[in-house]
Amino acid sequence: MTQSPALLRRLLRAKDRMDQAPHEAWPVRRLAAVSATSEAYFARQFRLAFGLPPHRYLLSRRIERAVALCRDTDLPVTEIAYQTGWSSLGTFGRVFRDITGQCPGDLRGTAPAQASPGSTPECILRAARRPDLTTSVSEKRQCEGAGTTEPQPTEVP
Repeated sequence: MTQSPALLRRLLRAKDRMDQAPHEAWPVRRLAAVSATSEAYFARQFRLAFGLPPHRYLLSRRIERAVALCRDTDLPVTEIAYQTGWSSLGTFGRVFRDITGQCPGDLRGTAPAQASPGSTPECILRAARRPDLTTSVSEKRQCEGAGTTEPQPTEVP
């Protein structure tokens, strides 16, 4: 099933709003209002268009920004958590570690990946470093607990 260009524009509008202010709260109700759709329809169509549910997309953007702040600034981890939209430092640290495999403080010691001028566009480098959230954080935790690396395939209707 293909989506109409008008619907895709409205979905992109919501995605752009999340990209502009990932630190803000973006419940599905707010995103649906931006897209002029119902909540359930928005959630289904967003996942169909971008391959991730809206919450996971937002989570990936927040963690991507947090990784950059950890590597490129001397801000305290608490400040990074608040700047990237987390109200709980504990939740931030746990989710950050679950997604990246490292604690925010441990990431400070790594050097940022820099390309030589003109070799690779910055947008490509950022996309390559973007966290993989094709599975939920809870699914990743279950796999680690079971000693496997891949979640069991689930059928999407």
